[in-house]
Order: sequence, then C-alpha cells, then structure tokens
Amino acid sequence: MLKGKKKEKIVKGHQIHERDTGSPEVQIALLTKSIEELSSHLKKHKKANHSSRGLIQMVADRRTHMKYLQKKHKDRYQALAKKFNLK
Repeated sequence: MLKGKKKEKIVKGHQIHERDTGSPEVQIALLTKSIEELSSHLKKHKKANHSSRGLIQMVADRRTHMKYLQKKHKDRYQALAKKFNLK
C-alpha cells in the first residue's frame, strides 16, 4: 500500500497539470508501483492467496486504464508504455 511521501512523489512525477491527481497517467503510475511492491511481497509469501487476488485485480485495473489511454490519446499511451515497459 502506498502512503504519504511515496504517493505524492509518484503523482508529482506523472501529473499533467498542477492539481492533477486522477489522470490515467497518474493512476497507471500508482498502480504500477503498487503492483511492484505486492509482487515482491508475494515472492516471499507464496501462500498469500488474498494478496495474490488483489494483485490480479490491480493488473486488470491497470490494463483497463491503458486501454482507455490507447483509445483516446495514442501518443500519451505510447510514452507511458515505453516508460514502464508495458505492452
């Protein structure tokens, strides 16, 4: 779970304008960081089924945001996919 300073840093690094906290880029960046943290947790705790279900939900949510961005703003999608090494 992302908290405080980490979350602010991620938001500031991906926001489109000064007060932006909900654009697809910000949402994808936050989800990607959460996915990375949860993946490392699951490598240590292989039997954490509830955490694994949460990870699958986050990946699906990120995929949904990426599809939206791909349909509406292809250039922003390509830049973000390249930055996070996503398809």
